[in-house]
Amino acid sequence: MILCGLAVFGVFAYKKISRELYLRRLLRENVVFEIPVLEIKVPVLEGTGNKELQASAGHFEGRGAPGRGNYCIAGHNSTIYAEIFNDLDKVRVGDTMYLTDIDDKRTRYTYRVTEYRIVSPDDTSVLGDFGDDRITVISCTDNGEFRQVVVGMLRRDNN
Repeated sequence: MILCGLAVFGVFAYKKISRELYLRRLLRENVVFEIPVLEIKVPVLEGTGNKELQASAGHFEGRGAPGRGNYCIAGHNSTIYAEIFNDLDKVRVGDTMYLTDIDDKRTRYTYRVTEYRIVSPDDTSVLGDFGDDRITVISCTDNGEFRQVVVGMLRRDNN
């Protein structure tokens, strides 16, 4: 019984360590999104498919670039999948968000939260081009019925 318990513990420890090492590699090799007040720091992979959203946030392809246009990302709010945005509903207007590019300088863009709202899953208007530079963060609500949307406007004073 003790050996069985140790074996189970070993498997869980191995999985946790492997996931942590994988996450660190993703943070080095990809765009990074942060909301410091919520202790969120995640890599952003290109695409929003299951593979990308299992361990990170995903960038809606063709929707903006770091520091330009409407850079749209999505991530899970779930205890079953990656728990990327479980606390997203605690964000407040005025909070700071950061996006660090993978360019040669690792340019860090600062965004200020200007809006938090709930939309229906089929409302794709939040992905549009609004003629400004912003980040749009999308995640499910706790029950999965709706989508949380956080919008942050690029701050030009410290980029």
